[in-house]
Amino acid sequence: MDAWTRELNPARNPAAQLARSWLHLTEGKAKRAMVVLPYKDRLVLFSRYLQQLVMESLGKETDRSGKVVHQGLTVYGNKGSTDQHAYIQQLRDGPDDFFAVFIEVLRDRDGPSPDVEPGITSGDYLQAFLLGTREALSGQKKASLTLTIGRVDARSIGQLIALVERAVGIYASMLNINAYHQPGVEAGKRAAGEALQVLKLILRYLEKNPGQWHSASTISKQIGLEGTDETVFKICLRLSSNGRLECTPHPDPAKATFRL
Repeated sequence: MDAWTRELNPARNPAAQLARSWLHLTEGKAKRAMVVLPYKDRLVLFSRYLQQLVMESLGKETDRSGKVVHQGLTVYGNKGSTDQHAYIQQLRDGPDDFFAVFIEVLRDRDGPSPDVEPGITSGDYLQAFLLGTREALSGQKKASLTLTIGRVDARSIGQLIALVERAVGIYASMLNINAYHQPGVEAGKRAAGEALQVLKLILRYLEKNPGQWHSASTISKQIGLEGTDETVFKICLRLSSNGRLECTPHPDPAKATFRL
């Protein structure tokens, strides 16, 4: 896979072909989501891995020149064999806002597949589900692409991961965005750190005023963070649910009170 994805001729580079497919299907404007449908129980985590890889790498506010572009590629999906029934109805008859990625595995399992009916194995059924679902989408002019591997083992999973990683990098270059910069992730970490600081301030204030009941609004003012009533309420509510504070509940959250 390393050798294939370093091939300069895009017609012989599978990562370049995959990236060009994404570019065509999304029109380079995050127009469609990607629905990953692996037809193998052992690939149940693969769509979740792709969600992290693709969305973290491609979800960008600006391109490399600083222009606001709001790029991204939304990824969702699960096992095609069973979980497809949760959303195939919408994919087939709903809005044209996605493309599907089928992952086909040729080798059924180690050892014989059990018969579901005479002469028809569970592997036969699995392929029928894949082919039938693909045809059902195609019949409604819904786009899809299929990745076929011989079997599921450490080597083939490593190849799939390498393929998609290289495709993400190439696709990002096509869009002129930086796939390796995650300001949104860092912003979330900073916000989490700030929430922990608020928690410490709340506890410090209540420790200095034991036995006194306070609303979230009062606490936010006293700790110097006026306007953060909802955040303070959320923190106090969880603390009280875990026995770290007492709470006098009220249908109106603004009138609920807490004390240490």
